[in-house]
Amino acid sequence: MRRVAVFGTTGSGKSWLAERLAEPAGLRVVELDALYWGRDWQPAPDELFRHRVERETLDDGWIVVGNYAQVRDLVWRPADTLIWLDLPLPVVMSRLLRRTVKRVATREELWGTGNRETFANSFFSRNSILYWALQTHRRNRTRFARDCANYGIEKRVVRLQSRREVEAFLQAA
Repeated sequence: MRRVAVFGTTGSGKSWLAERLAEPAGLRVVELDALYWGRDWQPAPDELFRHRVERETLDDGWIVVGNYAQVRDLVWRPADTLIWLDLPLPVVMSRLLRRTVKRVATREELWGTGNRETFANSFFSRNSILYWALQTHRRNRTRFARDCANYGIEKRVVRLQSRREVEAFLQAA
């Protein structure tokens, strides 16, 4: 594993898994959110976002974390391993709720952008990350299954569907 894509629904543990895989393997973690979001939650224009992703994936030795369709080709084509965190919705939602409450309480800055999750946006907004996870969980399963079939022909595809499978995968890696 030298070029790895880790993807799954928001809150599934993508960044957590990537960090645990990266250190022992000497791989660099590339967070797509950090390349996409600017100050005040302004998204990067697609051309700039794609340029940033291309720059970060030129060499070997990376784990890219994220689900952005507009750069999937740039990440998945060169990847040798696709890791899909396909955890049940109750697991995802409990993790996401804990993470969100922690980020709101600590006012954690995200990706060096000055962006922070707020109580109002997290719980009472159409832009709520919790609402987003509820909306996209089922749709992501369908999309990721299709995309893995299309991109995964010559790659190692790992689909992890439970906490136990994630732990077993980490132990074997």
